[in-house]
Amino acid sequence: MLLIVAQAIPIEIDIDGVARVGKTRVTLDTVVAEFDRGATAEEIVYRYPALKLADVYSTISFYLNHQQEVAQYLQQRQQQAQEIRLVNEQKFDPQGLRDRLLARRVERLG
Repeated sequence: MLLIVAQAIPIEIDIDGVARVGKTRVTLDTVVAEFDRGATAEEIVYRYPALKLADVYSTISFYLNHQQEVAQYLQQRQQQAQEIRLVNEQKFDPQGLRDRLLARRVERLG
């Protein structure tokens, strides 16, 4: 007789609120983005060898069954990333840094 047991979805939320797949550092964002670009589960595992094939299939299944919730999560992550980017740019002027590095390079070469 076949015994069917429900398994937990291999997605864990870390201390920073980031959804990670399995026991890896690969994010749900990454797996969803790869899948949306047309990658198969096997291709995703090939690109991210820390992942288990079964975990990728389960993650894709979760995504397909909860697209609205995942889209909201991804939108929140993009908004957080933008906010962090703005804070960092205010703290560390990227143009100023580039200018300083180029000046340092010119000094060394000439």
